[in-house]
Amino acid sequence: MSDASLIDELPGELLMWVLIVSELLVFGAGLTAFVGVRLTDPAVFAEAQSHLYRTGAALNTGVLVTSGFLAARALRWRHAARRGAARLALIGAALLGVVFLIIKGAEYAGKAAQGISYDTHPFFLFYYLLTGFHAAHVLAGVAILLLVAWRDDPRNIEAGGQFWHMVDLVWILLFPVIYLLG
Repeated sequence: MSDASLIDELPGELLMWVLIVSELLVFGAGLTAFVGVRLTDPAVFAEAQSHLYRTGAALNTGVLVTSGFLAARALRWRHAARRGAARLALIGAALLGVVFLIIKGAEYAGKAAQGISYDTHPFFLFYYLLTGFHAAHVLAGVAILLLVAWRDDPRNIEAGGQFWHMVDLVWILLFPVIYLLG
């Protein structure tokens, strides 16, 4: 029998796990509220949802998953003493985060051009709150990845990767619920 606790066996930093769990709870509460309100008027929610740019959101899913792959590879490469490759992977992951934000910004601009704002319908209130809060996390993640590329100690890369994978996970939850759920 081992004296190590489950907490001791978690990869990465404990405080980063506390942050991740708290963020997942916030996003989970938002998604639960979204689904609850959607159940009150599914036809009107579906009509509002038809104004979303699903292709861009699907592209953004691929962008974030690819960036997560690069962040994971960075840690592996850093452990293999391939410091340059690790740094390039982190910078690549951060640049893909910027691509995500550009696509999301174009989507927001398209909604604005259609006269759609947060007060158009409750669907769009949740859409802007959830995707906007996620975009803020992407922006923070880009900064973290760039900082970690500069200060590329393996523990830093692991902690930065933890945060970035949480950003990926949240999008993988948001995408089907907001863009696809019929």
